[in-house]
Amino acid sequence: MAADHHHANRTCDQHNLGESLAPALGEACEGRLGPIQWFRSVWQRGGAATGLASWTDPRLGPEPREVMVKVPVGPSEHLWTVLLGGVEHDEFDSIESHTLPSPRVLACGESVGGYDLAWLVLERLPGKPLNTRPTGDAFDQLLHAAARFQQCAALARPIAPAPEPPDWVTHIAKAREHLRNGVVAEQQKWNEALKRVQKLVPRLVERWSDRPINAWCHGDLHLGNAMIRTPPMPDSPKTCVLIDLALVHAGHWCEDALYLERQYWGHEQALCGVKPVATLARARRELGLDNGEDHSTIANIRRVLAAASVPLLLDREGNARYVHGALEVLERVVPQVSRC
Repeated sequence: MAADHHHANRTCDQHNLGESLAPALGEACEGRLGPIQWFRSVWQRGGAATGLASWTDPRLGPEPREVMVKVPVGPSEHLWTVLLGGVEHDEFDSIESHTLPSPRVLACGESVGGYDLAWLVLERLPGKPLNTRPTGDAFDQLLHAAARFQQCAALARPIAPAPEPPDWVTHIAKAREHLRNGVVAEQQKWNEALKRVQKLVPRLVERWSDRPINAWCHGDLHLGNAMIRTPPMPDSPKTCVLIDLALVHAGHWCEDALYLERQYWGHEQALCGVKPVATLARARRELGLDNGEDHSTIANIRRVLAAASVPLLLDREGNARYVHGALEVLERVVPQVSRC
């Protein structure tokens, strides 16, 4: 209840901030931005106030466009949204523009109304996120969009060093200690699995730290962060668009697929038969991207490190089926990484 109250207050504060900045946003957009209808949703977790409006610009044709307004926007989301979705107005309706894997930007800025607050005016994508229809085709579209995102991001900016990894040695040691609290089902199996992992951790951490850093990863890949853009021509293919770029980071390309896969531990049937790492690898190959060597081993190492940490994260990852799924991952994958 306290968390819900906190998010309700935060949403209300952002809503009020959006309302107060609406006149300044209209001025910054030189009168092209229509009245804004701000969201007021308790479930909204992001830090930005979000609203719907119209955008009128003769360069885009005589009819107003439906747009989405976000303010304030964090530095990473602002950077990557503008970097990947910045389109000249006379190219806005081109085929190339419609195939972009991120929202197209109509206006943006890093200050408004005298405040250092970044903001965005984005195309409004029709319909709802793909998590409202979680089919095998939806997962396939999501992972192909991730491949396209990684391709476009690498072209837009040289890949930087990856962020510092978690302290896996400490995490896993604490996870084993946490078993003594008796709050984890299958305690004995978990203890045996973590004992085996601890013997391997130094070598696994070294291998993970030495992995190729070969992609900009979306960082929050799931069906709720994907929508479909309507094509300009009826017979043109639809484009899956990834939204919410706040967690973009450098890493190995398979990290996006592993992030998606991990959400379905214990619920693998919900992936509708799609194997995220294999599907993303295939999508990248279709785009001519180099997947590097031995990505299966790299993926398995990350699976083990993440799964072994689950008992430490029961406050966030306490679903019983998920915890059992993580244990199954360890029992299946540890024998494979012990030979690497």
